[in-house]
Amino acid sequence: MLKPTGPVPLRTGWGPERLHGGLVLRACLLLTAFSVCAHVYLERARGGGASPAPLAASAARSGRPTLASHPVEGRPGAGTPRPGRALRRRVSYVRDGAPKMKDPSLSRMMEEGGEGRPQRRPHKKALRWRIELEPWASEHQSLEDEAGRFLHYITTPQVSCGSLANGKADEGEGSLGAWAVCLDQSYSLWHKVHSKHCRIYSLGLGMEERALEGFLAQAGCEVHCFDPSLKQPHRQQQPRLWLHRLSVDWREPPPAARAQRHQHASTKKLAAVLNDFGHREVDVLKADMESAEWKILENLVLEGVLDQVGQLLLEVHLHWAGFEVGGHDPAVVRYWFSLLQELHRASFRLFRCHSDPAKPHVFLHKNVLNASSTYTLGFVNTQWKP
Repeated sequence: MLKPTGPVPLRTGWGPERLHGGLVLRACLLLTAFSVCAHVYLERARGGGASPAPLAASAARSGRPTLASHPVEGRPGAGTPRPGRALRRRVSYVRDGAPKMKDPSLSRMMEEGGEGRPQRRPHKKALRWRIELEPWASEHQSLEDEAGRFLHYITTPQVSCGSLANGKADEGEGSLGAWAVCLDQSYSLWHKVHSKHCRIYSLGLGMEERALEGFLAQAGCEVHCFDPSLKQPHRQQQPRLWLHRLSVDWREPPPAARAQRHQHASTKKLAAVLNDFGHREVDVLKADMESAEWKILENLVLEGVLDQVGQLLLEVHLHWAGFEVGGHDPAVVRYWFSLLQELHRASFRLFRCHSDPAKPHVFLHKNVLNASSTYTLGFVNTQWKP
């Protein structure tokens, strides 16, 4: 048997090819780790560095919005978008100073404090669905008891007015007629008239006499008369008196009826009229609505418009219940009285009651306590500050 004469080679299991492949794999791993570290470092330097500051400062000077990504807190690398997902950004508005108006005339009026100055709209109040009915005048729920309470309320002034005026005469209250405003210095209207910053709304149907409106317009007030019987949509009768072909109602008409009436007159609630005209306050609201006054007054209560009125001049018709007022006679009078109590809770106090002796004495088609069929009432908002 022959024995080997040379050295026996050592078997290690690593050939030249396997050793070369291991070195290449280690080099790739090191290169990948270096690339990941460099990418993370660059992203952190880009998100947390001082470069966004000049951008925010430039946006603040120009008034333009800036876009800034908002990573989720507590999650590493949240500022870097993941593959396959859209980058969500939040818009941050950076403004400085007062807002700039496009119209230079509006800006000039704001600076000068003129009468045409744009006014801030009050926060819209929550609308009510119904008024609060007062308890019955007596347990008998009779017409005489309800009428007695109601008539006593409308014929008993609650505050005194030292100066009544309507432009007709100054000899005394007896020569004033039905319509008159209170120009007592204790209330706001006197101050508004003297500063010529007063606004008047007059609601009527086929009005021919506008002595009070003309007097207030000559005194410097801005007067708007709304009458659906006018032929022209808008007309200026005097330098500060405008006529509008518009009917103020307690409800918005349906679309079909609105389309039919478009050529003649439009119908809107008083709150919508104020909004369309851009008016926030009305110093005097005169309403002669021919038996629609009760539902219009209810709408003013439910929509919270009363706190925008300084004085309320209202003609009430008692010969029948009025438009869309139902129920038996005692319930109707109770409803009328409840509306007046809503006025009282809104700080309105009666300063004048006028009845025409030539009017028939008819109360819900009857002769009750010798009451007249028509009364003109004047209320002043005691919380209306000059």
